[in-house]
Amino acid sequence: MKVMIAYDGSRNAKLALAQTVSLFRCNAPTLILVGVAENPGDATDANETLFQQEYEEMKAALKEGAEFAHQEGFEVDWVLAEGDARKMLLQATQKHQPDVLVIARHSSKPDGGIIAQSLSYFVDELDYMTFGKVSSFLARRVECPLLILPSP
Repeated sequence: MKVMIAYDGSRNAKLALAQTVSLFRCNAPTLILVGVAENPGDATDANETLFQQEYEEMKAALKEGAEFAHQEGFEVDWVLAEGDARKMLLQATQKHQPDVLVIARHSSKPDGGIIAQSLSYFVDELDYMTFGKVSSFLARRVECPLLILPSP
């Protein structure tokens, strides 16, 4: 069994990884973490520097997530793609053909404490009523089962 997880190192992605480990432990699946560094809108030097920074941060997050899953006893692989997150995740499912794709529900909630959470209360309430653009795109197009995990 292969379980693919859309992983960006965010709070919600870490929670989704922990929930996936708990949910699928008895099946002993191979976990495939997929992260996407989005291309800059233009090719200026400033955007290239920002892209390289995002790329390295995503790579570090994937390695950290893979290490967590490996310590939990899973066989783990990770993929770092470049481009539109929606399209790259769809391509990853077509290439690796997982038995299920797991993504965390979108939230604009920052990875902060109670003060940061309070400031984003109204925006967050709106997010809970809808899926994000990545999850809604994948829900319409992905050809494997899709599991969208809520965050507490």
